[in-house]
Amino acid sequence: MLSDTSTATVRATLPAVGAAVGDIADLFYRKLFDAHPELLRDLFNRGNQASGTQRRALAGSIAAFATHLVGHPGTRPDVMLGRIANKHASLGITAPQYAIVHTHLLAAIAEVLGDAVTPEVAAAWDEVYWLMANALIAIEERLHAERGVTAGDVWHEWTVTSRTEDTPDVATFRITPADGTPAPAFRPGQYVSVQVELPDGARQIRQYSLTGAPGSGPRSFSVKRVRGTTGPEGEVSAHLHARLHAGGRLRVSAPYGDLVLDGSDAPLFLASAGIGCTPILSMLEHLAETGHRSPVTVVHGDRSPADHALRARHEALATGLPGGSSHFWYETPEPGHPAERTGRVDLGGLEVAPGTHAYLCGPLPFMRAVRSQLLDRGVAPADVHYEVFGPDLWLAQD
Repeated sequence: MLSDTSTATVRATLPAVGAAVGDIADLFYRKLFDAHPELLRDLFNRGNQASGTQRRALAGSIAAFATHLVGHPGTRPDVMLGRIANKHASLGITAPQYAIVHTHLLAAIAEVLGDAVTPEVAAAWDEVYWLMANALIAIEERLHAERGVTAGDVWHEWTVTSRTEDTPDVATFRITPADGTPAPAFRPGQYVSVQVELPDGARQIRQYSLTGAPGSGPRSFSVKRVRGTTGPEGEVSAHLHARLHAGGRLRVSAPYGDLVLDGSDAPLFLASAGIGCTPILSMLEHLAETGHRSPVTVVHGDRSPADHALRARHEALATGLPGGSSHFWYETPEPGHPAERTGRVDLGGLEVAPGTHAYLCGPLPFMRAVRSQLLDRGVAPADVHYEVFGPDLWLAQD
């Protein structure tokens, strides 16, 4: 809980900090990487730094956390913290690194806001930072303990047993622990971090959803190659597509992620777009194995059927459930595809059962649009869950 004195100070300065938080984030990352270039080389996503998405996500999370503290005293935004903590845990971030971030973030705030940062203002925002940081550290420690790993040591060697080309831009890799030990358990919808060494020596990390059911066998994940038509070329996805084949080795983290089925027997609405179908496939595999009988509505949007990764499996799993149905939209459909399923996903003609729990994964505009339509149909906001591949910009755009 933020102290009364700091609450008053943060409330008074939040408009100024909020207005400048983008500049603060820019300066923070410049300071951080000047002092610790190894963090950009081996931890942070260089593509997201180049595009600015990581800076926008940081700015959004800081502003959202501070706003919550002053608007809802005595509570925490645990959903937001849990999502961030899972991502940090999968990257192997350690508690001492929060002190490094603190040093450069507070320096950036002071430099951007200048004389407005009095000792009282600095102390209040220092309190905000450590409330957020310590909450994340505690959650991350719990996540590591649940998986039997320690912070900074989440990695294990895995061997690629097979590779399948699902579309021209999506490859699925099947992997198994290199030492022959059982694959660690995971929950449907979770992801792993994959670390690769690039030609320049950087050890870059990306997250990929596990696509199978959480049984004891090998694991699989799918990688969409980022072509760079609207941003930087995906250096890790390009590396994996060009160089990773059966027999290859990977460093893979324990599984993390909070977009997981809650275990209830509620009707489900599983919506995805593009490569966002991968966590949904894992959920569908689990529902098929466990005999889920409540209605399951599966919605997906893509450029075309040829671009729809794992399309046949996606449809077969959805329609194979006792109460399952699939509804696919394509911008460029095949001949004979229903006209009402052409273009962007529109839920107008779909039934949404009372008490539905929804799980969304895909580009942010898609998830925002689907969430809005679901709320209009009576789905409770607390029952709509989402996963973002890459920096979470949802808060940055609110």
